[in-house]
Amino acid sequence: MNHTFAAAALALCGLCARTLGWRPHEFWDATPAELAASLGLLCPDTASAGFDRQTLQRLMEHDHGR
Repeated sequence: MNHTFAAAALALCGLCARTLGWRPHEFWDATPAELAASLGLLCPDTASAGFDRQTLQRLMEHDHGR
């Protein structure tokens, strides 16, 4: 693969915009450690674990004060 810094940065900026809602200046102001933590790259086991329907229901009920 022949990736350039510019191409990789553009792809990461787009990813952060879509997944985190970051605007370009927020991406460029973030440190590499902040970017990795925000994307869940520092704790891959917990980032990919997700949750089940029961947990989702409990979280939704908590948000709605039930």
